[in-house]
Amino acid sequence: MSRRGELEIVVVGAGVAGSAMALALVRAGFDVALVESRPPSRWHAADEVDPRVVALAPDSAALLDELGVWRAVLAARASAYRRMRVWDALAPGELSFDAADRGEAALGWIVENRLLQHVLWGALNAPPEGAGSARLLCPAEVVAVDNEADGVAVELADGTRLRARLLIAADGAASPIRQQLGIGTRDRDYGQRAIVAHVGTERAHEATAWQRFQPGGPLAFLPLVDGRCSIVWSRPDADAARMLALDESAFLAELGCAFDFRLGAITSTTPRYAFPLKLRLAERHAIGRCALLGDAAHAVHPLAGQGLNLGLRDVRCLAALLARAQQRGGDPGAANLLRRYERERRSENTLAARGLDLIERSFGSEAMPIVAVRGLALSLADRLGPLKHLLGDAAAGRL
Repeated sequence: MSRRGELEIVVVGAGVAGSAMALALVRAGFDVALVESRPPSRWHAADEVDPRVVALAPDSAALLDELGVWRAVLAARASAYRRMRVWDALAPGELSFDAADRGEAALGWIVENRLLQHVLWGALNAPPEGAGSARLLCPAEVVAVDNEADGVAVELADGTRLRARLLIAADGAASPIRQQLGIGTRDRDYGQRAIVAHVGTERAHEATAWQRFQPGGPLAFLPLVDGRCSIVWSRPDADAARMLALDESAFLAELGCAFDFRLGAITSTTPRYAFPLKLRLAERHAIGRCALLGDAAHAVHPLAGQGLNLGLRDVRCLAALLARAQQRGGDPGAANLLRRYERERRSENTLAARGLDLIERSFGSEAMPIVAVRGLALSLADRLGPLKHLLGDAAAGRL
């Protein structure tokens, strides 16, 4: 039997960005439905560290703190990185950042994706007194969206029908909602896969995030709280397949060489996984009474770890606009509100995505004139205080 629910806002997708958006709305007093096809996996301290980790910038941590979940994340398992070192395999020059130079405790934190989802989901199940409400529909799948002038009608696979004043799609880079809304994308297939694993090293990681640019793709070593490093190694598709097929000793030897043995020998690894890398930018961030959020609006190369941070900046922007509308008794799906969200976020997301794309193209080239220029650029950026400070602010989300 069909059921009908009247809501203010429906959020589709309970990944980190979608769950954070739903929680921000509930705390602002909205009645929200969060629709997700699969329940998030529970996180346990005794479990192996999730292969998928994210580098949270300070502004992302601040948002999670405002949502009341950051202390729980820190208490569970999060690794602060205080320094960052970036260098090129083919050219001299190195760029380094240190939190102490900025008078800060950390440049960012390495956190498991599954832990973030677990904590956010728990907070949605226990909203603070006086907040709005969260209706969690999971497992559930949206099969139809009717984007009307005065509201959005959403039909789920089990026959449930919802009606809301605003629909927020946070359902990932493939976003079925974006496709149903007819929003096109501009894509670039990098022809790469990112190999991820957690590895042990001969020397301590020094609470440092390391990145080496190589022909074929960058290699990052990210510090984990247990002393290991999480690697993200972007390689051409064929080479990624070859590396996944290597036995452990051969893989460790090749990885150590690629990393220039900055932390000595690589001593151990968890099972390796790989995922394809694509640039995808939605041509619209909003249409009618529907808005796109996170990967549904933009998917970027992971070389600077900015994907989730961009998504959480979407959350902060849209949540602030909706909270102000709520206080004034306004319509959360009003065209002028969504146009402002699109104007503010689409420009930054496009700039970030294109900038990361340019870096990937530049540092992936083996042409000697380009190699010489980028080596000089790294050296100058490290020596010029104002430029270095600007780069640090951009990474931290302070611009």
